[in-house]
Formats: sequence, C-alpha cells, structure tokens
Amino acid sequence: MNKAELKAIWKKEEEAAHIHGWDFSHIRGRYEEEADLPNVELCRKTLLPFGVDFRPCDNPADIPFEDESFDMIINRHGDFNAKELARLLKKGGIFVTEQVGEDNDRDLVEQVLTNTKKPFPHLNLKEQKKVFEDAGFEIMEGEEAYRPIKFYDVGAFVWFARIIEWEFPEFSVDRCFERLLELQKAIEDVGRIEGTIHRYLIVARKAKTPLQATGHQICSAAKQRRI
Repeated sequence: MNKAELKAIWKKEEEAAHIHGWDFSHIRGRYEEEADLPNVELCRKTLLPFGVDFRPCDNPADIPFEDESFDMIINRHGDFNAKELARLLKKGGIFVTEQVGEDNDRDLVEQVLTNTKKPFPHLNLKEQKKVFEDAGFEIMEGEEAYRPIKFYDVGAFVWFARIIEWEFPEFSVDRCFERLLELQKAIEDVGRIEGTIHRYLIVARKAKTPLQATGHQICSAAKQRRI
C-alpha cells in the first residue's frame, strides 16, 4: 500500500472515532488491553430497573448522600475526593479503587507527540496513599502495575488516540502522519505496536474500627471518564 492509500484508511478511522459508554468494540481483535466498563448513562439504564438507588454526580467533592451512609464505596477509574469519602463512609468503612496512573500510554504518546506533558501528574500509588492518610484513612492494601497494550494495525491506534484525546492532545493523522508511517513499519516488521498501561489499586479504611457484620450498603462510583 502506498502512502496515499494508508493515509486515506487512517483518516477514515479518525472520522469514526466516537464511542457509546466505554465501548471499544470498533477495534476488537485489533488491539489488546484489560476489559473496561460502561459510563453513567449505561449504568442508569441497567441499574434503575432493578431498584438500585443510582445517583449520578459530576462533583466528587459533593456526592448526594448523607454523612456516614456507606460501609463500602468502590470506584473504578472515576474521580474521587478523599475528604468526601471520609464523610460518606461509616466508621471503619472501606474504600476500594483502581485508577489509571500518570504514566498510562506514555510510551505510545511519545511515539507520535514528543514531549507532551502528562495530563494527570501525581496519579501514582505513593502520592495517592498519602492523600488518603492525610484524610484520616488507614491503607490496607496498595498495588501498582504496568501492563502491555498492543495494536495490530495503525488504524486501530489512530482510532484509540482520537478517543483518548486527553492523553494524545491535538493528535491527528495530518499532524502525525510521518510518525504513523514509522508505526506502520513496526507493524510490517514485528506485527504490532507496543505500549504500556499504568494502573494502581488502593484499599483504604476510615479510622480503625471493624465493619459491622450486618446491614451493609455499597456505593459504586460510576466512571465518567478514563484518565
């Protein structure tokens, strides 16, 4: 395929870059990463019919529940505020979160947009553990992981970079075309483009009293963005 043909294919992927919820099915089989979850609207449609008290919230520092409402709060890739979590949890309550770290996809970003600043610095296990400790939590568990992400065609990478626009600011096929040709050569040589995702896990407990044995309530913080 010549350069003009490749560019036309990649421009089509760029134009197709939109998702419903957190749905990456457009590039299924063309890339590999861990599984992801849907967003607020999909949670609303799924949970409300079952009578779940689902309340969307755009401000993690002002969540619409009463003080000490929950025994446990879980969060996957959503914003949070440690002081607000302390307000919402009962004494001895548990907060569990997996988050996307500051170094997520950085090697991929550098391949097309050199010297791009991190969009969310300080999102790492060490600094975030201190945030919880300063808010009066005890850290029960903390883990950090760097895992591979692989793309098997450049078009899939183009679609991904347009979707994750906060990591790839001002990315476009036109602007990054020469870099994309280098990625195409990597596909032809080794069959894939490789990068690294960054995740960290924190399990934190409010104060040091044990959880009550019965009557537990659970609040799940729905993901509104991927960081």
